Amino acid sequence: MGKLFDVILLILIVVSVIFVMLESVKGFSENTYKWLYYGEWIITIFFSLEYIARIITVKKPSTYIFSFYGIIDLLSTIPLYLSFIFVGSNALLAVRALRLLRVFRILKITRYIGEANKLSKALKDSRAKILVFLFFVLISSIIAGTIMYLIEGEESGFVSIPVSVYWCIVTLTTVGFGDIAPVTPQGQFIAAIIMILGYGIIAVPTGIVSAEYAKKMNGKPNQDDPDYVHVNTQACRNCGASKHRDDAEFCHKCGTHLHPEDILE
Repeated sequence: MGKLFDVILLILIVVSVIFVMLESVKGFSENTYKWLYYGEWIITIFFSLEYIARIITVKKPSTYIFSFYGIIDLLSTIPLYLSFIFVGSNALLAVRALRLLRVFRILKITRYIGEANKLSKALKDSRAKILVFLFFVLISSIIAGTIMYLIEGEESGFVSIPVSVYWCIVTLTTVGFGDIAPVTPQGQFIAAIIMILGYGIIAVPTGIVSAEYAKKMNGKPNQDDPDYVHVNTQACRNCGASKHRDDAEFCHKCGTHLHPEDILE
């Protein structure tokens, strides 16, 4: 039943985000927008009941309410209700902005994807290396931008050091808007070096995260090993802890009996 509920929730999340996107498209009939509105209310009520149920069932509601997923759940639920508060033509823009908060429901999907937890752990473990690397990129951009400001000058569009740094970041990330471009041979030479460095800069963070992710995957135990302990997805009814052994009778976190129906029998 828990897995079925998760599947239904995932489907509703995707459908809700599609509804939000379709509501921004002009040219549909009035009936289409009306049915989209009704469908959004049905989904919102479902998410509201889910949010209330989570608060009731967890042992520490405040921990869930102020957690990342708790905030996302709230943001994905309140926009339609707030539209009743903001009435009047002068508040239409605010209502529209609030209704767009429903797109945050897409973030709820990560809770139900196990691989997302591994990727999140890999990002967390590699954050120090990535921050050091980004700090190095920022320093390099400031230095290169300052040099370009001195070489090119205002007549080439490099009107200030911040603008030159902006150009360097755009070039370094291989975006290349083209709104500013060097015209002198010296500036073009430096720009070529920055462009080449850009490919390496894109690859480094990817490599750092990939190495951490591969480390997590390589450390995964072999399920064919006779000593491997199988765990399931059953959550404790008292504290919400998961990953219990298949043969577990009690919660490994709070000690609550996992199968109270067996006691009644």
